[in-house]
Amino acid sequence: MCDKHDDMNRISTFIIAAAAFLAAGLQVSAQEASAPQPVYTDASAFPLYGKVTEQTSALYERLPIELKGVSRDPVWYLGTHSAGLFIRFRSNSTSIHVKWESTYNNTMTHMTDTGTKGLDLYALVDDEWRHVCSAQPQGKTSERKMIANMDPVEREYMLYLSLYDGVKSLEIGVDEGATLDQPAVDRPSREKPIVMYGTSILQGGCANRAGMAHTNIISRRLDREVINLGFSGNALLDLEIAELMASVEDPGLYVMDYAPNAWAETIDEVGEKFFRIIRDAHPDVPVVFIEDVIFPFSIFDNRILAEVTKKNQAQKRLFDKLKKSGEKRIYYISAEGMIGEDGEATVDGTHFTDLGMMRYVDHVLPTLKKALKKK
Repeated sequence: MCDKHDDMNRISTFIIAAAAFLAAGLQVSAQEASAPQPVYTDASAFPLYGKVTEQTSALYERLPIELKGVSRDPVWYLGTHSAGLFIRFRSNSTSIHVKWESTYNNTMTHMTDTGTKGLDLYALVDDEWRHVCSAQPQGKTSERKMIANMDPVEREYMLYLSLYDGVKSLEIGVDEGATLDQPAVDRPSREKPIVMYGTSILQGGCANRAGMAHTNIISRRLDREVINLGFSGNALLDLEIAELMASVEDPGLYVMDYAPNAWAETIDEVGEKFFRIIRDAHPDVPVVFIEDVIFPFSIFDNRILAEVTKKNQAQKRLFDKLKKSGEKRIYYISAEGMIGEDGEATVDGTHFTDLGMMRYVDHVLPTLKKALKKK
């Protein structure tokens, strides 16, 4: 009888707890339904950073329409991803909301959906960009409240777009009656942008959120616009990409980080021609060459170690040849120590985690600063 009594007590307790949980859920739902709805504005009304040209087939794409049918299909497809693009605006709203439609609804096994097709919000606080929150995608179309319950003070915001998907449409929502204006400060500076060419890692693989892609970290650290020309698996020294890079008006710095994709033979055969297209257009702009990453698993995989070594030898041969020819505004960054020696900086032995992104930035930033200062 005692056991049966205990069972009845447990069932009663469960029913009471479930009823309380349901009531709380209904109360929260009612509160959310009665909460003021945000007023949305199309994000195209605000400055978009990170593009070489406005002449693209869609707003949030990276390659000019003239390269459609010229670039290889994978390069064109990857150019429709919005990696490195970000929007600047200003508001005194107590909450920030976003609605967006992804172009493809991509998903990957080794990268979060938040990084692949989410959005990432930063605010300027005490003269530094501070992460606010990320918007996790719900599918092809998403609507998210990024932050709420803030003081109603004017703030400068920066909204990073998806790294491994496109953004077909985007709206920014604020409180009814709140301001939503153009940015009041030029930060990051749009003068003399840094143009970076590279691979899946440079495109942003595999940052947990867009703001942690190393090109975006560099942009915040140097307070300067960075143009992300990362093409996953396809940084193969396509000459039309060199011409695109050369078309940037008044660049501050070029970064060549293609070695993880380009074969040693490709670097030997095409590397100088790729460089000359840029150098002929901008004789005084510094150019930084970066070696292939020494991947953590290469201490076990002899074939990968040999391949990385061969690529880096080719990259160094190209650099030494250019130096010997009289080039003075070129710099070289070795892979040694780039992402640490503990093997903990990648998600799959190749692509960087946020830790890898931060270590990469710490490794390359002194040389980038030196090159910009000399310029």
